[in-house]
Amino acid sequence: MSKLIIGVDVGGTFTDLVAIDASGHTTFAKSPSTPHDQSVGVMAGLEELARRLGLSRAEMLAQTQRLVHGTTVATNALLERKGAKVALLTTEGHRDVLEMREGLKPNRYDLRSPPPEPLVPRELRFGVRERLRPSGEVTTPLDENSLSEAIAAIRDAGVTSVAICFLHSYRNPAHEIAAAERIARELPDVSVSRSSDVLPQIKEYERVSTTVVNAYVGPIVRRYLTRLESCLREAGLAGSLFIILSHGGMAPVEEAARLAAATVLSGPAGGMAGCRRCGEMLGLPDLVAFDMGGTSTDISLITDGAMLLSADGSLAGQRIALRSLDIASIAAGGGSIAAVDAGGIFRVGPESAGAVPGPACYGQGGEAPAVTDANVILGYLDARAFMGGRRPLDTAAAEAAVDRVAASLHIDRTQAATGIFRLVNMKMADGIRLMTLRRGVDPRRFALLSFGGAAGLHAAEVARELDIGRVLVPTTASVLSAWGMLTSDLRYEVSRTHFETGARTTAAEVREIFSDLERRTVERLKDWFDGPIAIERSAEMRYGEQIFEIDVPLSDIDLNSERLIAEIEDRFHQRHEELYTYASRGQEVVFVNARVAAVGKVSAGKVREKQAGSAGPSAPRATRQAYLGGWREVRVYALDDLQPGETLQGPAIIEAETTTVVINEGDSLTVNGLGWLDIRVAAKS
Repeated sequence: MSKLIIGVDVGGTFTDLVAIDASGHTTFAKSPSTPHDQSVGVMAGLEELARRLGLSRAEMLAQTQRLVHGTTVATNALLERKGAKVALLTTEGHRDVLEMREGLKPNRYDLRSPPPEPLVPRELRFGVRERLRPSGEVTTPLDENSLSEAIAAIRDAGVTSVAICFLHSYRNPAHEIAAAERIARELPDVSVSRSSDVLPQIKEYERVSTTVVNAYVGPIVRRYLTRLESCLREAGLAGSLFIILSHGGMAPVEEAARLAAATVLSGPAGGMAGCRRCGEMLGLPDLVAFDMGGTSTDISLITDGAMLLSADGSLAGQRIALRSLDIASIAAGGGSIAAVDAGGIFRVGPESAGAVPGPACYGQGGEAPAVTDANVILGYLDARAFMGGRRPLDTAAAEAAVDRVAASLHIDRTQAATGIFRLVNMKMADGIRLMTLRRGVDPRRFALLSFGGAAGLHAAEVARELDIGRVLVPTTASVLSAWGMLTSDLRYEVSRTHFETGARTTAAEVREIFSDLERRTVERLKDWFDGPIAIERSAEMRYGEQIFEIDVPLSDIDLNSERLIAEIEDRFHQRHEELYTYASRGQEVVFVNARVAAVGKVSAGKVREKQAGSAGPSAPRATRQAYLGGWREVRVYALDDLQPGETLQGPAIIEAETTTVVINEGDSLTVNGLGWLDIRVAAKS
């Protein structure tokens, strides 16, 4: 057995695992997630993956040169409000920034909507006497007595994590560093996050909120990653362990633990990396990434072959201003629960059955009807063959669950199941509209890349709803996020604010800023990586009268150009026009933040083309009754049996061990050279 690279993605319902050897042979497995301790599900999944490779787990891990992991530990801690007990140290007079936010309500026209509850209650927010000017000059030195009082209150309150965010510390971190050092000496068991380390940028609310989120999830993420790494080493892992961060790059365990807030989109980021690789392999630069799992659906875009990054992220009402992939998460998955509310409105989600107890058909005690239950009733899923027959589904339990909804609506079982299926499709189509039409992007010029265990059941109908004519389903669709992690590069980003009121940034200043940031990022990345390093540059800029910046890529700009500032401003005007359809070329352009990422290019592993058999067109393995506008006998094919170049006309159902694909009347599919499904979707009638 040659050296392996392994990707592990923990989802809400299943943990997905992929192993690729030096020849490009790919093996994957699924294991139920264990929300109480994700490492248990990871280790069980590795056991199953090793079995499929014909090895013991210890033998497999001894041959693993890189294991890349995506985790939802930080995400779950935020969503479930189960993070650390956090205190906030800030400049005296500024402890209410978390509640003042940006002066805007999330639902600004809903006069009754309460503001999001801060992660730090007011009694645990302490003002410390100190003050810096916007230039970083000290006007009030750090008052040691004031700091001592705050530390004593933190000790008495039983706080386990502290966020430090002093005014203008992005210019001068001296006071934050001094406060952090005292806390480390006097409260050695308390975790500390400094804003000058987490997000050294202008804008007080974004900096405070991001630092607080980092403090809130940091101890839990560190504890989990330390435990997981220990388990892996004891089990025989010889290679490196890396964690996927929200920007789509990977980092060592220590970096992921330091910047825990950067792991909140860890799993979906792996899926986006996989989508970009798929687009490269297929020569398709424009893709809608459609990832439907057991709990949620993640949607994003690949445009001109690039993943979109944003610093406007938030989760569970908390602002996280670290750069992350631009992903919309919709509460729609195989476990999404259907219900009729008090007003008689039929809805699907946002509640989910999760991994435990799961949909009713899992036979684990769940009674609420979920999307998976509807798919069983409609004949799309073979209850006997689910998870390769290792986890047969309980059809009677699914029927009983859906019958309760049907009774509430005074309709029959089939109508209720069809309603669940159509409603969740409409919800996911609206999510894609949010990412495309509402941003001035026509989804019809994109192909839809379907992945996640549940996506194949719904992808063609979602595409039809949006007039998208092409759907692609990789053979690794059910584990694409784990597979995509193996295509990610190492990445380390730093930023620096350069903003002077009334002063125009000069070319010399821009060169100095980027030179310093490039030196710092490369030095840090070399601690992790000894291969080739690429540099990505960008700037956050705005017009003089605006209050929000846009991100402008500058990687290919010549820093030695005599027209450097003019060229940077031209890039800003172009980007502004792309985003908002206009540019005001006569207005002042303000350079606010510079950002540099050092990217360590790693081998993504080979992908082997599927060898065509000689037996001719594949025969269906069976037929079964499925509801496609009416009950009919539908041909069922095994994905592994389909040969490159083969074509099929719908209706048909394509089954693999961990995913199922449904195509309707009028749709057709072709199997490409990789064995992937290329579906042409008929227009709505």
